[in-house]
Amino acid sequence: MSESLWPSLSGDEAEAKSGEQVAIPPSKAEQNLQPTLSSSGAPNAPPAAPTLTAGGTPPLVGSGQFTPPPATKFQPTGTFVGQKISELSGELSNLQGRLAQRNGQLQQIRTTTVQNAQRYHGTVAAVNARLQLGTTPGNPILISQWNQAQAELDRIGVDIAAMNSLANEVAADSSLAAFLLESARATYGLSGAIDEDHRQLQVLEDETNGTVVLVDRLLNEISEDVSRQTAYVSNERRDLTTLSLAIKNGELYGSSLSNRAFAAAPAVGAPAARGNVSVQGRRPLVVIRFDRPDVPYEQALYTAMSRTLERRPGARFALVAVNPNSTSSAKVALGQSAARKNAQKVLRTLTDMGLPPDRITLSATTSAEAATNEVHIYVE
Repeated sequence: MSESLWPSLSGDEAEAKSGEQVAIPPSKAEQNLQPTLSSSGAPNAPPAAPTLTAGGTPPLVGSGQFTPPPATKFQPTGTFVGQKISELSGELSNLQGRLAQRNGQLQQIRTTTVQNAQRYHGTVAAVNARLQLGTTPGNPILISQWNQAQAELDRIGVDIAAMNSLANEVAADSSLAAFLLESARATYGLSGAIDEDHRQLQVLEDETNGTVVLVDRLLNEISEDVSRQTAYVSNERRDLTTLSLAIKNGELYGSSLSNRAFAAAPAVGAPAARGNVSVQGRRPLVVIRFDRPDVPYEQALYTAMSRTLERRPGARFALVAVNPNSTSSAKVALGQSAARKNAQKVLRTLTDMGLPPDRITLSATTSAEAATNEVHIYVE
């Protein structure tokens, strides 16, 4: 078999035996019915995940558990340095005990926040479902549910305050952990130590350093939770304001306009202009004609503003009260007063929908083309 694969180089041709079969026994790997690939034998195998040792290293991101391992109990050596090590070890043990309590408080606050958020969203979903099906303006049942949702959101605000208090306590623990680490390192310079003292100091320094890292990770995660929950509550309060307007009118609008306008911060401009302006040559985004009492303009206004902010998140708007011309100065004065009141009403509607007031300028003018009082909204 070897000569058929590798011909002889001696010059004599090997005699081939036609029809002869040579049996080759299977190897040990071929005899294994369930072969396994080792980490070194698999060229494309991912590297093994690092094992976190019990040296104070915090858990993986997202687990949210920050429980340090217990500090090592050192045997007394009878030296002054040994006594110092025992004192530092006792303080480290107390710090780790308090850190475990902080971790328990954090988990409890998170559990409570999740429960409050679930109840809040359940109540808001019930209100939106009723508005989607259709209901009467100012439905008392929806008003009661809205008040319940507001109370649940206030409870989340209480949870945020508890997180802030916990963050202050953890910050104090962080300062203490840093002090213990510096004290352990300074103990190396004390005279009268034996070799066992320095070995214990190395272990104490490693455990203290791990605790410092753990405290810092805990403080960072609490800060991120506070920031995230604060932004969440702020957005939901604006949505609740829009939802209250929807309950008042018995129509489903959607999320707050400020959530759409938040993508680009508005530039600081001139204060809102109040006076007479010209609207000639400008095409308004929305025209609201107050030709009868209780004009139902809210749904159409919300749709137009929402689409505009989706296309131009940083858009600013000019709200113009338009009064028709008249030969009588008394009628002009009365018309201007009514037009300004209508413009103020539209302005309150926009702010209730969540649009920041500094994104709107308010003005007034007269027009020969207008047959009744109107409110024009322009995109600036």
